[in-house]
Amino acid sequence: MVRTVAPAAPSPRPPFVPGDDAVRRWYEDALGWPTAPGAPVRLVTGVRFDVLDVPAEAGRAALEHLGRSGALGRGFPVALGEGRMRLLVAAGSAEELPGLLEWLDWGALELELVALGADGLMTAPRPPAAGSGGGPGRTARPLPPGRDGSQGAAVWLRPPEPGRGAEAPLPTLSAMGTRGGARGDRGGPPDLVRLVNTVATQVHRARLRRVRTPATVRTDGQPLAFS
Repeated sequence: MVRTVAPAAPSPRPPFVPGDDAVRRWYEDALGWPTAPGAPVRLVTGVRFDVLDVPAEAGRAALEHLGRSGALGRGFPVALGEGRMRLLVAAGSAEELPGLLEWLDWGALELELVALGADGLMTAPRPPAAGSGGGPGRTARPLPPGRDGSQGAAVWLRPPEPGRGAEAPLPTLSAMGTRGGARGDRGGPPDLVRLVNTVATQVHRARLRRVRTPATVRTDGQPLAFS
């Protein structure tokens, strides 16, 4: 009698992770965004876009607030990485930020808000995987804790749209008081004034929460709380 053995099921393939060359081609060819030489791949700011770099906690709260108010819109890329959130805004916005913060009465406060403009560099997130839930102007499905990029490698929370990288609508001062720069444009991004004010508010609130959280110190085995 001949005994037959069913072939073993093939092991699932690990997810494909594109190399630096593939990542660079995606940004330069699909989006038209310039990159800096060397590894890892870094995006040059101040050409196609500037960046507002804020703590991830405050950035998430700002996006949630804008989403609830219906002001988030489409075509507004956002990246996460190393505990920071990076919101892409129109080129030239970094130069406007100091004066804008003064005008909004935030100038006297120390805020964890950094603007990257001309000659700046931003670590390039890996291109969004097909079927990840992220699409043009949409927020990707949240990943399990520790895998959302907030504490690790940079990822896109709201990925850019290939083919419209250079023309995608971004928050800008020209859209003050409106959305998308045109009255009745319900699909555009929030104007820069509203975005900066919302982000600054959430950054300040996060700082106040940290200050008000009691610190616990142990002395002779007894916990002491200080407010």
